[in-house]
Amino acid sequence: MNVCHYEKKMEFFYNHSNSKTEDDWSGARLIIILVFGSIFCFFIFLSNAMVIAAVITNKRFHFPFYYLLANLAASDFFAGIAYVYLMFNTGPVSKTLTVHRWFLRQGLLDTSLSASLANLLVIALERYISVMKMTVHSNLTKRRVTVLIIMVWAVSIFMAAVPSLGWNCICSLDDCSTLAPIYSRSYLVFWSVSNLLVFFIMVVAYMRIYMYVKKKIIVLSPHTKGSISRKRTPIKLIKTVMTVLGVFVICWTPGLVVLLLDGLHCSSCRLLDVKQWFLQLAMLNSIINPIIYSYKDQEMRNTFRNMISCGRNRGRTSSNNSTALSCSIEPNRSTEESCISFHKEVKA
Repeated sequence: MNVCHYEKKMEFFYNHSNSKTEDDWSGARLIIILVFGSIFCFFIFLSNAMVIAAVITNKRFHFPFYYLLANLAASDFFAGIAYVYLMFNTGPVSKTLTVHRWFLRQGLLDTSLSASLANLLVIALERYISVMKMTVHSNLTKRRVTVLIIMVWAVSIFMAAVPSLGWNCICSLDDCSTLAPIYSRSYLVFWSVSNLLVFFIMVVAYMRIYMYVKKKIIVLSPHTKGSISRKRTPIKLIKTVMTVLGVFVICWTPGLVVLLLDGLHCSSCRLLDVKQWFLQLAMLNSIINPIIYSYKDQEMRNTFRNMISCGRNRGRTSSNNSTALSCSIEPNRSTEESCISFHKEVKA
């Protein structure tokens, strides 16, 4: 009969799995880690909050594609919360955690990954359907987008909670992994393979979308009178998301491969030596996305500038109404109208 060890501290599981923790995190080193980690997380919060605020305040972004993009920023914002909790519950503190606190620490990280992945998958499907069926992304109503967003977070939370619901090794120590001392190796294999499979599906979907739209633009360019900017709007949106997806895959794939090797019980692999580096690479993804939005999307970049200038002007004087008016965002021709023109030309 298997004996369960829910009452044990994490030190018991770390010792059993021969998983080391940084016991010398003290003094100057601890201060440096906390300071730089706090600064990093601050930029994650600030940059992704600006993306969410930009989508809310700019009417040009009031379309399904950008609502989903804002939800992706919300998942990166949530990742910042997970990193803060991890920062204050790692190193020598890891061994003092209870099983439930360790599940919470890891569950926050897993939720942020699942939410980002699910958001990119939903965006991929939305782009794929809209382009292949010659429909505009506005045919997704706000209610449907809201349901999709709720489903993304519900699935993400459930997936992250699976180990705490029973798929763990607390009652079967021989099945414990090295990197995650109370996670079953079978769960790590399932987790990593399923995520890598979704990566592959999204890459294939976006490549098909990109090639299809590019081909249509080349065919229609000599025969249409629409402006070049309008015809290139759909492909610009796709390039932006493809860049986000590419960076996401680069940042997360190494960590998932390491988890897969741990789940397969690769005893000759030096997984503990690379664990921290790949975690930092995954953290970097949450701050890169807003940079991509501002670099690839001129309207997003202009909105950021307006938000910053508004903040500066409000700091100088709170009674200057003319400045407030000059900072308001007035929509002209929306991205949605450009897409409508594009699809009309394709159908013709």
